Amino acid sequence: MQLPNELLSALSHVKGFDRSAFEAVHQSGEQVTSIRLNPFKPSDTLKEVYDRSLPWCDHAWYLKERPFFTFDPAFHGGAYYVQEASSMFLWYILQQLAGTDTAGKKVLDLCAAPGGKSTLLSTYFADGLVVSNEVIKSRSAILVENLTKWGQPNVVATNNDPDHFAKLEGFFDVIVVDAPCSGSGLFRKDPSAIAEWSEQNVLHCSQRQERILASVLPALKEGGLLIYSTCSYSEEEDEQIADWLVAEKGMKSLQVPVPAAWNIIETTSDKSGAAGFRFYPNRVAGEGFFAAAFRKTVVETGSRLKEQQLVKPSRAEAATLEAFYPIPDGYTTFKQQEAIRLFPSGFQNNLQQLASTLYIKKAGTEIGSIKGKDLIPAHELAVSILDKTSLRMTVVDKDQALQYLRRKELQLEAPVGWSLLQYSGVCLGWVKVLPNRVNNYYPAEWRILKD
Repeated sequence: MQLPNELLSALSHVKGFDRSAFEAVHQSGEQVTSIRLNPFKPSDTLKEVYDRSLPWCDHAWYLKERPFFTFDPAFHGGAYYVQEASSMFLWYILQQLAGTDTAGKKVLDLCAAPGGKSTLLSTYFADGLVVSNEVIKSRSAILVENLTKWGQPNVVATNNDPDHFAKLEGFFDVIVVDAPCSGSGLFRKDPSAIAEWSEQNVLHCSQRQERILASVLPALKEGGLLIYSTCSYSEEEDEQIADWLVAEKGMKSLQVPVPAAWNIIETTSDKSGAAGFRFYPNRVAGEGFFAAAFRKTVVETGSRLKEQQLVKPSRAEAATLEAFYPIPDGYTTFKQQEAIRLFPSGFQNNLQQLASTLYIKKAGTEIGSIKGKDLIPAHELAVSILDKTSLRMTVVDKDQALQYLRRKELQLEAPVGWSLLQYSGVCLGWVKVLPNRVNNYYPAEWRILKD
């Protein structure tokens, strides 16, 4: 692996950089695998390969080896998320700066695909509202898939440019911008990224990061928390962006105490002394990463947000829904085309405000759609964290679960009607048992293609 000499030279004066150790870890071929468990879907399918817990993120583990996740049904059911260890430092920043009083908080993950940080945020702010946005349409599909499998009903997935959020003045308590970058922090994990790296691309990314931040900052409330991160080592995309936020946007840099044993390098930017955190793979069990946190001090003028009224199910539709799945306390329902969706009632007005401004791909949890006098249950309900004890479940073994996830025919001993398949305590999806066959309702576009 030949690292760009221009990058190595540029980093020679950066705090914490050790060229020989940095080059050695990239040549070693070592790979680090880590996961974050879904605390609302306990499962022990990977327990035998747990190594040690991550020090900076709850529910997260390093693994002794990388399993074939595709063949673990619990993975498809959202029992855990395979996430790069350094990026999970977001959890620790939230613990230090957002605290544990998260009820009612509104959070934006601006550059969200494929969904690692959004699933983390929806867990941390389980009693808040998380808006998960992806600007690139082709990447928004995998974001929706991962959010659906994670199962939190407090999430809205959107597909918008950053400047679309400017109308939501002072709306969010927390904004996370894991910005598109030149990707040097991923060289060990993805050597093909080396060919795409250049000093010109670093400059291009830095300019783009400023435009993204300038577009979205009006949506952060006064006193709100901004967390900025990249997977780049370049100062132009890291400390220099921190200086720009302080000097041009009036943001206040925030300090976060970090235990020395973690080997995370704490930096200060040249002009404003803004605090930042650098992760080097020769120092931590993780990839290259940079993060910094800020408090907003500028007061926005504030404008009244319009609300787009949600379409409610008819009385007959509501009765059919209640007969199949009684709506839990604290939730409301609305219709999106033919689908009936469930959403935390405390954020209904906020959802209406978002709907008047943004293109929403998914909000809350789809319960199902009415066909004649029957309700066809949705996959989102099946894999959600909502209480499903009133629904019929059928426990399956691993071979049956994989057969289901391949969307192939099943042989089951189960009563006629709708049933949730459950493996290792995790719901995988719906089947409909008929007198002479079992209909497989796993989403065709998500099916396992490998045998």
